[in-house]
Amino acid sequence: MSLAYPLAISADDALKAGGIAARTRYEAESLAGDTPILSLETEWLKPEAADVQALIKEAESGEAKGFIQIYEDADGKPVLAVTYWKLKHAPTGEAAASAPKPAKPEPAPPSSPKPKKQATEIDHTDDLYFRNARSKRSRKSKQADPRQMDLFVSPDQRGYEHKDPHNPNTMLTDEEGDGTTFGG
Repeated sequence: MSLAYPLAISADDALKAGGIAARTRYEAESLAGDTPILSLETEWLKPEAADVQALIKEAESGEAKGFIQIYEDADGKPVLAVTYWKLKHAPTGEAAASAPKPAKPEPAPPSSPKPKKQATEIDHTDDLYFRNARSKRSRKSKQADPRQMDLFVSPDQRGYEHKDPHNPNTMLTDEEGDGTTFGG
C-alpha cells in the first residue's frame, strides 16, 4: 500500500476522516479542481495522550494512508507529524462535490522489442561527443636536434667509456685523471 496524503487547509482538517487523498501532486491538482495547491506540507501537532489513538484511527479510516507519524517530545508527550497537500483556500461546494475520482490508467500492452540496427546503418554516436570519431589524436613529437643525435649512443671519442657486456644499454666509465677537471 502506498502513501496517500489528504487535501486540506490545515493539519486539523487533514485529520478529519472522509476527505479526498492523493499520492502525487498531479493527482492532487486534478482532485482539487480550481483550488490551487501550495505544497506538500508537514505540521506538528501536540494532542492529548488519550486522544492520539482515536485521532489516528479516525484519520486512517479515510482514503489517506500513512500520512501521520507519531513521535515523543522531550517530556515524553506524543507529537504527531501530519503531512498533507496544503490548499490555498477551501474548495467551493461545487468543486468539492464534483471532484473526479482519479481513473486508474490501463496498463499498456507490452510492445514488441525494437529491432536491432542493421549492420549497414552507421552509428554516429561518437560524433556527438568527440571531434574525431573513433580515433585518438597522437601528440606531435618534436623533431630531434641533429646536433644531439649522437648523445649517449656510442662510447665517447676518447675511449673512457665502453658498453657493459652484460647489459648492452649501459655504458661503463673508466676513470682517468684526478677528477679536478672535466674530461681531463
